[in-house]
Amino acid sequence: QAQLVQSGGGLVQPGGSLNLSCVASGFSVTAYSFGWFRQAPGKEREGVACISKDSWYTIYTDSVEGRFTISRDNAKNMGYLQMNDLKPEDTAVYYCAATVLSWSGSRWREERRYDFWSQGTQVTVSS
Repeated sequence: QAQLVQSGGGLVQPGGSLNLSCVASGFSVTAYSFGWFRQAPGKEREGVACISKDSWYTIYTDSVEGRFTISRDNAKNMGYLQMNDLKPEDTAVYYCAATVLSWSGSRWREERRYDFWSQGTQVTVSS
């Protein structure tokens, strides 16, 4: 019953922007950190960004630093990933995930830490 439902993917040109949204159903996100992951064809799934339960901490993988912004709105039970200056190498299926584990700046990429995952949304960056 508890799940994350994601929206906002699509096709954009290089340099364009997209905002991904993730809404929790069946549980309150206040006790969870949000993580965003992506998987490109032929590649392993990688962590993109993570935000702590109280929004005090955020972390990004190097390739998106300065271009992507992770945020959340606990009142709406939602998490967001704003993606700017998109590049073809950003093309992937994007997932949101949630974990009740304490914030970890070193272990946030470990997928088994996350309790819930979205269905994934395709983001394609192409001219």
